[in-house]
Amino acid sequence: MYAVVETGGKQYKVSVDELVNVEKLEANVGDKVNLKVLMIVDGDKVKAGDAASKSVVEAEVVEHGKDKKLVVFKYKAKKNYRRTQGHRQPYTTLKIVSIK
Repeated sequence: MYAVVETGGKQYKVSVDELVNVEKLEANVGDKVNLKVLMIVDGDKVKAGDAASKSVVEAEVVEHGKDKKLVVFKYKAKKNYRRTQGHRQPYTTLKIVSIK
């Protein structure tokens, strides 16, 4: 059994007891959050749309962190223009507790 959920403008395929890194959520470690459900697949039964939106995927916040650093380099040829900048995207790790 798995579900497709949406959070932070992205979609994730999740199943029970799975750890997922999502865009940072404003929740404390140990809090339970409910995720928006787009589709649920249970064997050969598929629920999507309004039937799936009545379902609930409950997840627990495990930790907050930052991804690896990305180097952003801007460059214009022959103009002596170069800019270097780093970026680390914050994320939240969720553990999927139940799909109801």
